[in-house]
Amino acid sequence: MRALITGAAGFLGSHLCDRLLQEGWEVEALDNLLTGREENLAHLRGHPRFHFRRHDVTQPVEVPEPVELVLHFASPASPRDYLRNPIHTMKVDSLGTLHTLGVAKRYRARYVLASTSEVYGDPEVHPQPEEYWGHVNPVGPRSVYDEAKRFAEALAMAYHREHGVDVRVLRIFNTYGPRMRSDDGRAVPTFIVQALRGEPLTVYGDGTQTRSFCYVDDLVEGVYRAAVADGLGGTVLNLGNPEEVQVRRLAELVRELVGAQVPIVHRPLPQDDPRRRCPDITRARRLLGWEPRVTLVEGLRRTVEFFGRLR
Repeated sequence: MRALITGAAGFLGSHLCDRLLQEGWEVEALDNLLTGREENLAHLRGHPRFHFRRHDVTQPVEVPEPVELVLHFASPASPRDYLRNPIHTMKVDSLGTLHTLGVAKRYRARYVLASTSEVYGDPEVHPQPEEYWGHVNPVGPRSVYDEAKRFAEALAMAYHREHGVDVRVLRIFNTYGPRMRSDDGRAVPTFIVQALRGEPLTVYGDGTQTRSFCYVDDLVEGVYRAAVADGLGGTVLNLGNPEEVQVRRLAELVRELVGAQVPIVHRPLPQDDPRRRCPDITRARRLLGWEPRVTLVEGLRRTVEFFGRLR
Protein backbone atom coordinates (compact mmCIF):
# COMPACT_ATOMS: atom_id res chain seq x y z
CA MET A 1 0.00 0.00 0.00
CA ARG A 2 1.39 3.39 -1.05
CA ALA A 3 0.15 6.78 0.09
CA LEU A 4 0.99 10.29 -1.07
CA ILE A 5 0.72 12.97 1.61
CA THR A 6 1.24 16.69 1.06
CA GLY A 7 2.14 19.01 3.93
CA ALA A 8 4.02 16.05 5.38
CA ALA A 9 6.43 18.13 7.48
CA GLY A 10 3.66 20.08 9.14
CA PHE A 11 2.07 19.53 12.52
CA LEU A 12 -0.74 17.24 11.36
CA GLY A 13 1.07 15.87 8.32
CA SER A 14 4.02 14.54 10.30
CA HIS A 15 1.76 12.72 12.76
CA LEU A 16 -0.15 11.22 9.83
CA CYS A 17 3.12 9.98 8.33
CA ASP A 18 3.81 8.19 11.62
CA ARG A 19 0.38 6.58 11.63
CA LEU A 20 0.55 5.44 8.01
CA LEU A 21 3.95 3.86 8.55
CA GLN A 22 2.69 2.13 11.70
CA GLU A 23 -0.14 0.66 9.64
CA GLY A 24 2.28 -0.73 7.05
CA TRP A 25 1.96 1.87 4.30
CA GLU A 26 4.76 3.11 2.10
CA VAL A 27 4.68 6.90 2.32
CA GLU A 28 5.59 9.40 -0.40
CA ALA A 29 5.83 12.68 1.53
CA LEU A 30 5.83 16.17 0.01
CA ASP A 31 6.34 19.57 1.64
CA ASN A 32 7.78 22.90 0.50
CA LEU A 33 8.73 23.75 4.12
CA LEU A 34 6.99 27.13 4.05
CA THR A 35 5.40 26.39 7.42
CA GLY A 36 6.43 22.74 7.89
CA ARG A 37 9.71 21.76 9.52
CA GLU A 38 12.12 19.01 8.55
CA GLU A 39 12.75 18.25 12.24
CA ASN A 40 9.15 16.98 12.46
CA LEU A 41 10.27 14.13 10.20
CA ALA A 42 13.83 13.70 11.48
CA HIS A 43 12.93 10.48 13.32
CA LEU A 44 11.81 8.94 10.01
CA ARG A 45 15.09 9.45 8.13
CA GLY A 46 16.33 6.12 6.87
CA HIS A 47 12.95 4.41 7.26
CA PRO A 48 12.71 1.96 4.33
CA ARG A 49 9.08 2.83 3.57
CA PHE A 50 9.34 6.63 3.95
CA HIS A 51 10.38 8.91 1.11
CA PHE A 52 10.48 12.70 1.56
CA ARG A 53 10.69 15.15 -1.30
CA ARG A 54 10.76 18.94 -1.03
CA HIS A 55 8.13 20.12 -3.46
CA ASP A 56 5.58 22.94 -3.77
CA VAL A 57 2.24 21.45 -4.81
CA THR A 58 1.23 24.66 -6.55
CA GLN A 59 3.51 23.19 -9.23
CA PRO A 60 2.56 19.95 -11.04
CA VAL A 61 2.93 16.84 -8.87
CA GLU A 62 4.74 13.92 -10.49
CA VAL A 63 4.25 10.53 -8.82
CA PRO A 64 5.88 7.87 -11.05
CA GLU A 65 4.54 4.85 -9.15
CA PRO A 66 0.89 4.09 -8.39
CA VAL A 67 -0.61 5.12 -5.04
CA GLU A 68 -3.78 3.87 -3.40
CA LEU A 69 -4.32 6.92 -1.17
CA VAL A 70 -3.75 10.68 -1.56
CA LEU A 71 -3.99 12.95 1.50
CA HIS A 72 -3.84 16.67 0.68
CA PHE A 73 -2.78 18.36 3.91
CA ALA A 74 -0.57 21.11 2.49
CA SER A 75 -1.66 24.65 3.43
CA PRO A 76 -0.80 27.36 5.90
CA ALA A 77 -3.36 26.76 8.65
CA SER A 78 -2.90 29.38 11.36
CA PRO A 79 -4.18 32.94 10.86
CA ARG A 80 -0.66 34.29 11.34
CA ASP A 81 0.67 32.07 8.55
CA TYR A 82 -2.07 32.54 5.98
CA LEU A 83 -2.25 36.29 6.56
CA ARG A 84 1.51 36.45 5.90
CA ASN A 85 1.15 34.31 2.77
CA PRO A 86 -2.31 35.12 1.39
CA ILE A 87 -1.73 34.44 -2.31
CA HIS A 88 0.26 31.26 -1.72
CA THR A 89 -2.50 30.01 0.62
CA MET A 90 -5.05 30.46 -2.14
CA LYS A 91 -2.76 28.77 -4.68
CA VAL A 92 -1.98 25.72 -2.53
CA ASP A 93 -5.69 25.18 -1.83
CA SER A 94 -6.67 25.66 -5.49
CA LEU A 95 -3.79 24.61 -7.73
CA GLY A 96 -2.47 22.20 -5.11
CA THR A 97 -5.88 20.60 -4.82
CA LEU A 98 -6.15 20.39 -8.61
CA HIS A 99 -2.74 18.75 -8.96
CA THR A 100 -3.29 16.20 -6.19
CA LEU A 101 -6.77 15.34 -7.45
CA GLY A 102 -5.12 14.65 -10.78
CA VAL A 103 -2.86 12.09 -9.10
CA ALA A 104 -5.86 10.43 -7.45
CA LYS A 105 -7.72 10.33 -10.76
CA ARG A 106 -4.72 8.88 -12.62
CA TYR A 107 -4.20 6.03 -10.16
CA ARG A 108 -7.85 5.59 -9.07
CA ALA A 109 -6.75 6.35 -5.52
CA ARG A 110 -8.85 7.45 -2.59
CA TYR A 111 -8.53 11.17 -1.93
CA VAL A 112 -8.67 12.79 1.51
CA LEU A 113 -8.96 16.57 1.58
CA ALA A 114 -7.96 18.39 4.76
CA SER A 115 -10.59 21.09 4.88
CA THR A 116 -11.34 23.20 7.94
CA SER A 117 -13.98 24.46 10.31
CA GLU A 118 -13.19 27.89 8.84
CA VAL A 119 -15.55 27.06 5.96
CA TYR A 120 -18.32 27.82 8.48
CA GLY A 121 -16.96 31.33 9.07
CA ASP A 122 -18.56 33.12 12.03
CA PRO A 123 -21.39 30.61 12.31
CA GLU A 124 -25.05 31.45 12.87
CA VAL A 125 -25.83 27.77 13.57
CA HIS A 126 -24.45 26.08 16.67
CA PRO A 127 -22.96 23.51 16.90
CA GLN A 128 -22.05 23.30 13.23
CA PRO A 129 -23.30 20.23 11.29
CA GLU A 130 -21.95 19.34 7.87
CA GLU A 131 -25.22 20.47 6.27
CA TYR A 132 -24.60 24.08 7.37
CA TRP A 133 -23.35 26.26 4.49
CA GLY A 134 -21.54 28.77 6.65
CA HIS A 135 -21.38 32.53 7.22
CA VAL A 136 -18.17 33.76 5.60
CA ASN A 137 -16.97 37.23 4.62
CA PRO A 138 -15.69 36.58 1.07
CA VAL A 139 -13.49 39.70 0.92
CA GLY A 140 -12.21 39.97 4.51
CA PRO A 141 -8.60 39.21 5.50
CA ARG A 142 -9.46 35.65 6.55
CA SER A 143 -11.15 34.92 3.21
CA VAL A 144 -7.83 33.86 1.68
CA TYR A 145 -8.07 30.72 3.82
CA ASP A 146 -11.85 30.37 4.27
CA GLU A 147 -12.72 30.72 0.61
CA ALA A 148 -9.69 28.76 -0.59
CA LYS A 149 -10.85 25.77 1.44
CA ARG A 150 -14.43 26.21 0.26
CA PHE A 151 -13.13 26.18 -3.33
CA ALA A 152 -11.02 23.09 -2.57
CA GLU A 153 -14.13 21.29 -1.31
CA ALA A 154 -16.08 22.27 -4.43
CA LEU A 155 -13.26 21.11 -6.71
CA ALA A 156 -12.92 17.79 -4.88
CA MET A 157 -16.64 17.14 -5.16
CA ALA A 158 -16.55 18.05 -8.87
CA TYR A 159 -13.86 15.39 -9.39
CA HIS A 160 -16.01 12.95 -7.46
CA ARG A 161 -19.10 13.64 -9.56
CA GLU A 162 -17.45 13.97 -12.99
CA HIS A 163 -14.56 11.52 -12.73
CA GLY A 164 -15.68 9.15 -9.97
CA VAL A 165 -12.76 9.96 -7.67
CA ASP A 166 -13.37 8.49 -4.20
CA VAL A 167 -13.23 11.77 -2.27
CA ARG A 168 -13.54 12.28 1.49
CA VAL A 169 -13.70 15.90 2.74
CA LEU A 170 -12.65 16.37 6.37
CA ARG A 171 -13.55 19.63 8.10
CA ILE A 172 -10.95 19.76 10.84
CA PHE A 173 -11.61 21.85 13.94
CA ASN A 174 -8.94 23.26 16.27
CA THR A 175 -6.30 20.62 16.91
CA TYR A 176 -3.28 20.86 19.20
CA GLY A 177 -0.39 18.82 20.52
CA PRO A 178 3.34 18.13 20.10
CA ARG A 179 5.10 19.46 16.96
CA MET A 180 3.09 22.66 16.78
CA ARG A 181 5.34 25.62 16.07
CA SER A 182 5.78 27.89 19.06
CA ASP A 183 5.41 30.95 16.80
CA ASP A 184 2.42 29.93 14.69
CA GLY A 185 0.11 32.27 16.57
CA ARG A 186 -2.56 29.78 17.61
CA ALA A 187 -3.91 29.87 21.14
CA VAL A 188 -2.49 26.67 22.66
CA PRO A 189 1.20 27.06 21.72
CA THR A 190 1.06 30.81 22.35
CA PHE A 191 -0.32 30.42 25.87
CA ILE A 192 2.09 27.59 26.72
CA VAL A 193 5.18 29.41 25.49
CA GLN A 194 4.16 32.63 27.24
CA ALA A 195 3.52 30.77 30.50
CA LEU A 196 6.84 28.89 30.32
CA ARG A 197 8.65 32.19 29.76
CA GLY A 198 6.83 33.87 32.63
CA GLU A 199 5.16 36.33 30.29
CA PRO A 200 1.54 37.58 30.45
CA LEU A 201 -0.92 35.41 28.51
CA THR A 202 -2.42 37.31 25.57
CA VAL A 203 -6.16 36.82 25.01
CA TYR A 204 -7.84 38.55 22.09
CA GLY A 205 -11.21 40.10 22.83
CA ASP A 206 -12.82 39.48 26.22
CA GLY A 207 -12.02 35.77 26.07
CA THR A 208 -15.63 34.62 26.08
CA GLN A 209 -15.39 33.43 22.45
CA THR A 210 -15.36 29.65 22.27
CA ARG A 211 -13.40 27.00 20.43
CA SER A 212 -13.23 23.21 20.56
CA PHE A 213 -9.77 21.71 21.06
CA CYS A 214 -8.99 18.20 19.82
CA TYR A 215 -5.75 16.46 20.78
CA VAL A 216 -3.69 15.43 17.78
CA ASP A 217 -3.74 11.68 18.51
CA ASP A 218 -7.54 11.71 18.45
CA LEU A 219 -7.63 13.74 15.26
CA VAL A 220 -5.19 11.42 13.48
CA GLU A 221 -7.31 8.44 14.51
CA GLY A 222 -10.33 10.08 12.90
CA VAL A 223 -8.44 10.94 9.71
CA TYR A 224 -7.12 7.40 9.37
CA ARG A 225 -10.54 5.84 9.91
CA ALA A 226 -12.02 8.19 7.31
CA ALA A 227 -9.24 7.30 4.85
CA VAL A 228 -9.56 3.52 5.06
CA ALA A 229 -13.31 3.09 5.58
CA ASP A 230 -15.24 1.71 2.62
CA GLY A 231 -18.27 3.39 1.09
CA LEU A 232 -17.50 7.00 2.01
CA GLY A 233 -16.94 8.44 -1.47
CA GLY A 234 -18.35 11.99 -1.61
CA THR A 235 -18.72 12.22 2.18
CA VAL A 236 -18.07 15.38 4.20
CA LEU A 237 -17.12 14.86 7.84
CA ASN A 238 -16.51 17.14 10.80
CA LEU A 239 -13.55 16.04 12.93
CA GLY A 240 -13.04 17.82 16.22
CA ASN A 241 -13.85 17.84 19.89
CA PRO A 242 -17.49 18.75 20.65
CA GLU A 243 -16.51 20.12 24.07
CA GLU A 244 -16.82 23.90 23.84
CA VAL A 245 -14.27 25.96 25.79
CA GLN A 246 -13.96 29.70 26.29
CA VAL A 247 -10.57 31.03 25.21
CA ARG A 248 -10.03 32.71 28.58
CA ARG A 249 -10.67 29.38 30.32
CA LEU A 250 -8.07 27.77 28.09
CA ALA A 251 -5.55 30.40 29.15
CA GLU A 252 -6.37 29.75 32.80
CA LEU A 253 -5.89 25.99 32.36
CA VAL A 254 -2.50 26.48 30.73
CA ARG A 255 -1.44 28.85 33.49
CA GLU A 256 -2.44 26.30 36.13
CA LEU A 257 -0.67 23.39 34.40
CA VAL A 258 2.55 25.35 33.97
CA GLY A 259 2.32 26.80 37.47
CA ALA A 260 2.99 30.30 36.18
CA GLN A 261 2.10 33.33 38.27
CA VAL A 262 1.38 35.59 35.32
CA PRO A 263 -1.56 37.84 34.42
CA ILE A 264 -3.92 37.47 31.48
CA VAL A 265 -3.95 40.56 29.25
CA HIS A 266 -6.44 41.42 26.55
CA ARG A 267 -5.93 42.70 23.02
CA PRO A 268 -8.48 43.76 20.37
CA LEU A 269 -10.28 40.92 18.61
CA PRO A 270 -9.12 40.45 14.98
CA GLN A 271 -11.56 41.18 12.14
CA ASP A 272 -14.04 38.39 11.40
CA ASP A 273 -12.81 36.27 14.31
CA PRO A 274 -15.65 33.80 15.02
CA ARG A 275 -17.46 34.13 18.33
CA ARG A 276 -18.36 30.44 18.64
CA ARG A 277 -16.94 27.33 17.03
CA CYS A 278 -17.94 23.78 17.92
CA PRO A 279 -18.48 20.71 15.71
CA ASP A 280 -21.46 18.45 15.50
CA ILE A 281 -19.71 15.07 15.14
CA THR A 282 -22.85 12.93 14.89
CA ARG A 283 -21.88 11.81 11.39
CA ALA A 284 -18.32 10.82 12.39
CA ARG A 285 -19.67 8.86 15.34
CA ARG A 286 -22.12 7.01 13.10
CA LEU A 287 -19.90 6.33 10.09
CA LEU A 288 -16.50 5.92 11.76
CA GLY A 289 -17.34 4.94 15.34
CA TRP A 290 -15.04 7.84 16.24
CA GLU A 291 -15.00 10.49 18.93
CA PRO A 292 -12.19 12.15 20.89
CA ARG A 293 -10.88 10.31 23.96
CA VAL A 294 -8.14 12.56 25.34
CA THR A 295 -9.41 15.16 27.81
CA LEU A 296 -8.39 18.78 27.41
CA VAL A 297 -6.40 18.74 30.65
CA GLU A 298 -4.50 15.58 29.67
CA GLY A 299 -3.83 16.82 26.15
CA LEU A 300 -2.58 20.16 27.44
CA ARG A 301 -0.34 18.38 29.94
CA ARG A 302 1.30 16.38 27.15
CA THR A 303 1.70 19.51 25.04
CA VAL A 304 3.23 21.48 27.91
CA GLU A 305 5.75 18.64 28.37
CA PHE A 306 6.66 18.84 24.68
CA PHE A 307 7.28 22.58 24.74
CA GLY A 308 9.10 22.27 28.06
CA ARG A 309 11.61 19.91 26.45
CA LEU A 310 12.32 22.47 23.72
CA ARG A 311 13.50 25.13 26.16
